[in-house]
Amino acid sequence: MKFGIIKERKNPPDRRVVLSPKACQLVKKKFPDAKIVVEPSDIRVFNDQQYKDLDIPVSGSIDDCDVLLGVKEVPISALIPNKKYFFFSHTIKKQPYNRKLLQAVLEKNIELYDHEVITNKKGIRLVAFGRYAGIVGAYNGIRTYGLKFDRFQLPKAETLPGSRALYDALLRIHLPPIKILLTGKGRVGNGAKEVLDTMKIKAVSVDEYLNNEFETPVYCQIDVLDYNKRKDRTSQQIIDFYKNPELYESDFMRFAKVTDMYISGHFYGDGAPYLYTREDVKSADFNIKVVADISCDINGPVATTIRASTIADPIYGYDPQTETETDFKNKNAIAVMAVDNLPCELPSDASEGFGESFVKHVIPAFFNGDKDGVLERARMTQNGKLTERFSYLQDYVDEKTEA
Repeated sequence: MKFGIIKERKNPPDRRVVLSPKACQLVKKKFPDAKIVVEPSDIRVFNDQQYKDLDIPVSGSIDDCDVLLGVKEVPISALIPNKKYFFFSHTIKKQPYNRKLLQAVLEKNIELYDHEVITNKKGIRLVAFGRYAGIVGAYNGIRTYGLKFDRFQLPKAETLPGSRALYDALLRIHLPPIKILLTGKGRVGNGAKEVLDTMKIKAVSVDEYLNNEFETPVYCQIDVLDYNKRKDRTSQQIIDFYKNPELYESDFMRFAKVTDMYISGHFYGDGAPYLYTREDVKSADFNIKVVADISCDINGPVATTIRASTIADPIYGYDPQTETETDFKNKNAIAVMAVDNLPCELPSDASEGFGESFVKHVIPAFFNGDKDGVLERARMTQNGKLTERFSYLQDYVDEKTEA
């Protein structure tokens, strides 16, 4: 089995990679029949020489590889027919902007495996960059607070060599006694929690957070039943919320009244109530002044997120009264950080973490007959057709796109 590490060609450039040099070396050690070749790249966080130093060949010819591994979408012009590809296709939610990509994958008889649907039998994702989105998102949130109120200036995460330097920078600043709210207890939420814990910000319960004042900064990490309630006020259970989200309404405003900075690290499911609306933000009770929206659903459950921001220009202001963008330093503006590709700011750490999971959960499937069904569940296309699991995308594929 021959694997090819492809050059990332999507613009803006992404420096991450599925397998670092050390991860490639580990694959070859664990699976002697595995061969790996790396396509040259001048943007990858690990340069060509770092692969060569560990006897991983670098070659411009990858046509003879069985499986091609990338991170972001591969441009249609660069797709090699009749190959197996792994990358984030951003098509499983019928994203209009990538319809042509999935159509091309089918036309070129490509077997596509999407990183986003690499799961275990219970449907839990096995490989993801979520932890690093959480880490960078929380860091950017703290950085935004410092800039908004002229208290301190942290360097951009992308200028730092890794997470250790990021934490060192955070430990040199001083936060006033603010209240920080964190939603989500998955990879993203817990990545953000790592940052707050490293800063030794005290974690407090929901009751303490809502009712007490503190002399030092504190944070509260909450889950869906903390900020949603059943409309009929009957007993609430997490399984009921996920099965019947339409029976619930947001209870987020009780937190918004006492929160200074909000970090959004939750997963938002279709049909669930919005956390807060634009009308909520106009209320005198809405106290939040900084929003670090890691989830970044535009015009969605976090109403202050009216567009994605960029690594180059990560912060914008939201004017509650006009519902429009403004200078984030304006007195009445809410400062919004909504970068939608946060792990790119820690490409080395993110790649190492992702590769570790990929080697553990995915690579073995190529050598054990896919005994756990990892490949089968992640396979979106085969023999020029959608697989049964992804047949719901047929109408999406069939729809014509404008030239």
